[in-house]
Amino acid sequence: MDAACGNSPEQPRQWAVRATSAERAVVTRHLRRVWGLPGTLLAVSASPATPAQRVFEPWNYWWQAQVLDCLVDAYLRAPTPARRDRVEKMINGIRVRNARGWRNDYYDDMAWLALALDRAHRDVLGGAPRAAAAIKELSSAIYEAWTEDGGGGIWWRAREKYQEDFKNVPTNGPAAILFARLREPRAYETARWIETHLVDHETGVVWDGLHVSPSGGIREIETARYTYVQGVFLGACVELARWDQDGAEAEHWAERATRTIDAVAEHLTARPARSPSLVLRGQGGGDGGLFAGILARYLAQAALALPEFGPAYERAAGTAADLVLDSARAAWSNAAWGHHVRNHRPHTSTGPVFGYEWSEPARLPRQGGVAERDLSVQVSAWMLLEAASLLQR
Repeated sequence: MDAACGNSPEQPRQWAVRATSAERAVVTRHLRRVWGLPGTLLAVSASPATPAQRVFEPWNYWWQAQVLDCLVDAYLRAPTPARRDRVEKMINGIRVRNARGWRNDYYDDMAWLALALDRAHRDVLGGAPRAAAAIKELSSAIYEAWTEDGGGGIWWRAREKYQEDFKNVPTNGPAAILFARLREPRAYETARWIETHLVDHETGVVWDGLHVSPSGGIREIETARYTYVQGVFLGACVELARWDQDGAEAEHWAERATRTIDAVAEHLTARPARSPSLVLRGQGGGDGGLFAGILARYLAQAALALPEFGPAYERAAGTAADLVLDSARAAWSNAAWGHHVRNHRPHTSTGPVFGYEWSEPARLPRQGGVAERDLSVQVSAWMLLEAASLLQR
C-alpha cells in the first residue's frame, strides 16, 4: 500500500461517506442565512444556540473561514451545484456580516479567510472577480503587517490599536502558506523567521510566539504547544518544498516537515486505552476546538506530498497518514448519535455529534455548556474526516 494511504482497513469510499455525514451535520445544525437575507449563509457558533448566537453574535470571523474551507473540501470530494452554491453564499455571508469590507483587526483571522477564499477562487468558482479582489485586499494587509521588530515576522493584530507586542505562529504560519500559494517570496522570509525563533530544536515542536521589547528585540518566548501551530508550520514547509523557488532548499523544507511530523507523533498525541494507535490531542472548545482539525488538514497534505521528494520521506508520509486515519477512526467511533438506534446502526436526521477529544466519547450537547455545542468542535471533526477522505481518494 502507498505510504500516503496509511494502513486503512476501510472499504472504498468509506471515509467519503463519513465526511458526508459530518458535512450534513454542520450544514443542518449550523448554516443559516445572515439576518434572513437571500443569497447568504453563515454558521451559527453553537447548537443549541442562544438568541444572540442565532443572529451571529459574537462574530467568529476565523471560524467562518474554516467552515468555508470545509465547504470547498466537500465540493472537491463530490462536486454538485448545491455544494458550489453553498460556497458562494458563504462568501457573501462573511462579507455582509463583517460589515466593513473583508478586513478585521487580527492578521491571523485575515490569513485564514484569504486561504479559504483562494481555494474557493481556484477550485470552485473558476476565478470569480469578487473573490480575487478579496484575496488581494487581505494578502496586502497581511504583507504590510511585517516589520523587523523581533527579528521579522507579522504582528498578531493591529499594532497601533492594541499597542501590540506579540508575533506568533498562528499568524505567520497561515501567512507563509498563503504567500507560497500566491508565489510571493515573502513566504520564505516568514517561514524562516518561524524556524529561527520559534522551533524548539531539541524536540522539533513549534512554539506559539514571541513578545517584542520596546527596543525591537525579543522580550519573551511563549512556549505553549498547540496542535494547529504545528499544522500551519508543517503546511508552510510542504508548500515551500513543492514551490522550490530556492532550488536546493526544497529538501531542507521537506526535512523540516518530517521533523514536525515526528514531533507531533511524540508530543501532541494520546494513546487510547487498549489501542496501539496515536490520536491527535484536543484542546477544548472555543477557538481550541479547531486546533486538531487544522493539524489534520496539513498532515494529510504532507502525507500526499512528501513521497515526491524520494524514498527517504515515505516513512514520515506514512506516519502523517496514520495520524490522520487513526484520529478519524477514534473521532467516528466516539461520536454521539442520540437515542435513535435501529438494528445497531445509528439513525438521526442531523448526523453525528463529535467530541473535542477524539479519543474519548462525545457528549450530546442538549442545553448544557459542553464543548460539543461549539461549531469549532464540529467543524474540526468535519475537517478531519475530509482529510481522511482525501487520503483514501
